[in-house]
Amino acid sequence: MAHKKAGGSTRNGRDSNPKYLGVKRYGGQVVNAGEIIVRQRGTQFHPGRHVGIGRDHTLYALVAGKVVFGVRGPLKKRCVNIEPVLEETAA
Repeated sequence: MAHKKAGGSTRNGRDSNPKYLGVKRYGGQVVNAGEIIVRQRGTQFHPGRHVGIGRDHTLYALVAGKVVFGVRGPLKKRCVNIEPVLEETAA
């Protein structure tokens, strides 16, 4: 009989951090330039007007404005647009 103690399974003991994916700003919400709108894997949502896309498919606002979700094209792809907010000048 073997007299060796169990070494445990340390090979697969790595735990990855959560990625916190999902929609961060919903339709109608006002965002500033640079704010993240959607964190995603792949392109469930596509960038529209005034929306940029990062290397990890994160969508972010290029200008300050209101978030608008919609569909476009013959394949009905979901897209995110930003309607710029015109600032009123105080006289």
